[in-house]
Amino acid sequence: MKKILSVLMLSSFIMVTLPTEVPANTKKGQRLFKKKFRKKCGFSGVRFARNHTQAEWKEIYEKGEFPQEVKKICPRLKLENIKPSWWEHVNDFAVKYAKDGIVPKC
Repeated sequence: MKKILSVLMLSSFIMVTLPTEVPANTKKGQRLFKKKFRKKCGFSGVRFARNHTQAEWKEIYEKGEFPQEVKKICPRLKLENIKPSWWEHVNDFAVKYAKDGIVPKC
């Protein structure tokens, strides 16, 4: 009985502590920008990301103003065509390649 109870408690602890959401992915954000944003923006993703520093991108995203900022940078982009789940990935991409971020290998 003690073993069964121990196993149950351990399994419930593991289930509670596991993350339920998949973390954002920089590579996925880069692919999304290339496929869905680039034509409308008219420039590369790195040029897009270099509009702000990493701290500025993070602040914009935390305030919930990321889609509006993207629209300012890419006025021809239609926000209704962008899935809400994509924003986090594109933000991670923008943070990584921001003004003070990583210089891409070309």
